[in-house]
Amino acid sequence: MGEAEPPTPPPLPHAARRKFVPVEEAAEQSPFEHQPPFRPRRNPTKLWTMAAVAFAVTIAALGGAAWYFGVPQWIPGVNQTFGAGPADLVRSFPPEKQDRRQLPNGTEYFGLSGTVTNTGKEVRALPEILIVLRDSNDKVVKTWPVPPPQAELAPGESVTINAAVTDVPKSAKVAEIGWKPD
Repeated sequence: MGEAEPPTPPPLPHAARRKFVPVEEAAEQSPFEHQPPFRPRRNPTKLWTMAAVAFAVTIAALGGAAWYFGVPQWIPGVNQTFGAGPADLVRSFPPEKQDRRQLPNGTEYFGLSGTVTNTGKEVRALPEILIVLRDSNDKVVKTWPVPPPQAELAPGESVTINAAVTDVPKSAKVAEIGWKPD
């Protein structure tokens, strides 16, 4: 009779399989050489997609928090109500020329009068004036811009500005006058 062939061994699990290495290379490689403990991920697109979704959720949460709670006070320019006007233009809106009263029909009225003077030596463009009404907690309750009566002021020239508005909130306590921001 013939010799019986030895049975074929069962296939090795994936972790136990080794890559065939030629004898010449095997002599150069040490079995104790450092190898990474893991293989690199096969799908970087999935990681980038997860990162993009996490970024979008974070931005949406920050936007929602800013909408609900308001923008933090430490951010520069957040509380900038007025713009920086030319230094040569001097505003004068005295409190005795500010008038607040209730009209006979029950509407709240606020009016003011003042001057803007060009103290410089050059012709200056006259920017819009912004009037801001605040309540006792320093919260803005109404703002409105007042267009200038003329576009420019010559050196030494003054212009009178009169403004009035109705439907003033009853909570308004303080009026501030400044240049409208750009």
